Amino acid sequence: MNSISANLNVMIKACEKASKILIRDFGEIEKLQVSKKGPTDFVTNSDIKVEKIIIDELKKARPSYSFITEENGKIKNKDQNNVWVIDPIDGTVNFLHGIPHFAISVALLSNEEIISGIIYDPIKDEMFFAEKNNGAFFNNHRIRVSKKNKINECLFVTGGKLDNQIELPLRKTGCAALDLAYVASGRFDGFFQNNLNLWDIAAGLILIKEAGGTINEIEFREWVDDFFKEHPDIKPRDYQIDAAFKILKYRRCLAELATSAGKTLISFIISFCLLCKSAILLSIV
Repeated sequence: MNSISANLNVMIKACEKASKILIRDFGEIEKLQVSKKGPTDFVTNSDIKVEKIIIDELKKARPSYSFITEENGKIKNKDQNNVWVIDPIDGTVNFLHGIPHFAISVALLSNEEIISGIIYDPIKDEMFFAEKNNGAFFNNHRIRVSKKNKINECLFVTGGKLDNQIELPLRKTGCAALDLAYVASGRFDGFFQNNLNLWDIAAGLILIKEAGGTINEIEFREWVDDFFKEHPDIKPRDYQIDAAFKILKYRRCLAELATSAGKTLISFIISFCLLCKSAILLSIV
């Protein structure tokens, strides 16, 4: 294994420190305070504590970097080109039901490009990490995606809904971060899901890439262009499409738009994409 960067070393130490809280709280689930954010979206005091520990540890090492986190959204700092992306507990529902399948996920974006990521399963003590151009690893051993190329020999995983007409060897685990890590390590052969947030997938994406996998997203611009071809009386400008894409990408964000930027049209694009639930679809094969 090649030597890891100082940034990745900081990420590993932060995850290991935060995992102690998770392991302890997992043994005392009935005592946790739980609130509901949405139909299937819960937050526990463990989420909050773990996120705080990770932020504090990362701040010690890189005080000027910014953050995008599940619980606090976007936290701007002096350096907005380098951004930590944190999901303190991916698989919260599993965690709440005493199912030992959840993970901490942390990634680093530099100029909007993911350059490193780590997914840590504290219960199994399984750590998956990767850096740009440095490969992907599982507990310090190099990993690669599966080489299977026949559908009937593959095993796919998803957290979303399937068309009843589609028949695939399929599993649902309730933890997108570990799903991606398992694809990177060859345990699963492919993953697909829609309506994902950046913190759900950031670390997993670089794991997949560095493990030799392929990532495909619906071409957002082509999709928008096709829609507006059917409505030629309305034609969004490139910057309006770009603005809609970035807002959909980050989900929780404050978009600063100039006067007369066409906020109504941008809002329409966003609303229509969310209504169709097809704007954010990730597939890995």
